[in-house]
Amino acid sequence: MRSDGDSDTTNDRRPRGMSELRHQRIRLEISREAARLFWEQGVAATSGEQIAKAVGISVRTLWRYFRNKESCVEPILAQDVEECVAVLRCWPREVSLEDHLVEWATNRPKNPDQQSYDDAVIKMTVLAEKEPDLRAAWLMTHDRIEREMAFIIADRLRRPADDIEVRLHAATATAALRVISEDVSAALMAGVDRASIGNPIKHMAHAVRVATGGAVGDPVES
Repeated sequence: MRSDGDSDTTNDRRPRGMSELRHQRIRLEISREAARLFWEQGVAATSGEQIAKAVGISVRTLWRYFRNKESCVEPILAQDVEECVAVLRCWPREVSLEDHLVEWATNRPKNPDQQSYDDAVIKMTVLAEKEPDLRAAWLMTHDRIEREMAFIIADRLRRPADDIEVRLHAATATAALRVISEDVSAALMAGVDRASIGNPIKHMAHAVRVATGGAVGDPVES
């Protein structure tokens, strides 16, 4: 059921003849507008009609892309996961997690579009603390990170990905990343001075190392 009372049996149905790239671009545009409205006026006060109007599409078209209004934020969170997974996948064995993340952050594109996306992710991270439906989407994104993390850790420790110790390290490392992300996002949206927050990247790397008892985070032999 849609949150605003209109039932739906479709999920992310692409209109016939539309390219995958355009389809994903429109979904992301809808996602950003939904995130903006959710943050400005709350999830309950935001309707599918308002989201559709903000994007410049019909409500019927909106429901071709999303099953309900809460699911509109999924593309933003999914894009965040894709970026996180891509960064972890290219983590060199001979480099520490901290150094790898710092290098990535230093070379990451800095432009208005990227900043807008980052701001939307931060706001949805904070809003997910009190909105159950958004929380479910947020936790599902980290479930995927955990699964990818298991393969990455398995490679670094030279153990099977389904090894119980590897799985525990993946779970605790992912939880550490999530908690730091939530804490930093909340501080930023509360107006805390960025300088007092410190370097989030270093916080994450340290948290992963502590959470895994030092098993994950340091360079390893090739």
